[in-house]
Amino acid sequence: MEQRFTNRTAIITGAASGMGLETSKQLSLEGAIVYMVDINEERLNAAANEIKNAVPCVCDLRDFDQIAAVTARVMHEQGHIDILVSFAGGFPPRMCGTAGVDFMHEPLEVIDWGIQVNFRAPMLFARSVLAHMCDNRRGVIINIGSIDGETGGGVDYAAEKSGLTYGLTKALARVGAPYGVRCCGVTPGPVLTRASMANMQTALGRAAEPIEIVKLVLYLCSDDAAFITGTNHIIDGGRMLLANR
Repeated sequence: MEQRFTNRTAIITGAASGMGLETSKQLSLEGAIVYMVDINEERLNAAANEIKNAVPCVCDLRDFDQIAAVTARVMHEQGHIDILVSFAGGFPPRMCGTAGVDFMHEPLEVIDWGIQVNFRAPMLFARSVLAHMCDNRRGVIINIGSIDGETGGGVDYAAEKSGLTYGLTKALARVGAPYGVRCCGVTPGPVLTRASMANMQTALGRAAEPIEIVKLVLYLCSDDAAFITGTNHIIDGGRMLLANR
């Protein structure tokens, strides 16, 4: 297997399951040391035990002190941070158990959860690692969005995800560019991390396998993508083509 990430250190949030877990596996297979970040300690430790050169880091991303502690640990143990991929997040009503409640009646604590996890956490994790990347004059930050950020699916969720993959991504890219630090967004359509995703229509007639999204993430993290920054990359199987039907 090609070893694109030898001597690279990566931080992956939401790493105990789904695409975060698959990205951790693939980065490790290609030579990276992977710090896997998740709030679910039991699932995280079980996942990390199955991956070579993986380090579990239990972290509540709503707490900046915990984010800073992960960054400090990686710098102490490795001396450099080369990759940050922010997978952690989710559709707030589903994650908080209020699915089916419309925006006008959505509890404020659910909206606050979404803002904290889907937008604030990636921004603050980027803030935590950016100076180290700039000092090293190398680094890649990948912000993971959602097709709902393109189509307006869920008022607060759409705002969080579009703000993440466009405004925040472009701003971080501008800050990092003079130092060789890149930032890109990746916006998946339906992905088979949950069976229900198979019910979401796409022009290609199916949902993505997680590895299809992960391959794009890894490409953007690699030196093959060295001239790509400040852009959002939609990988939705043509779901947006159906928006006006």
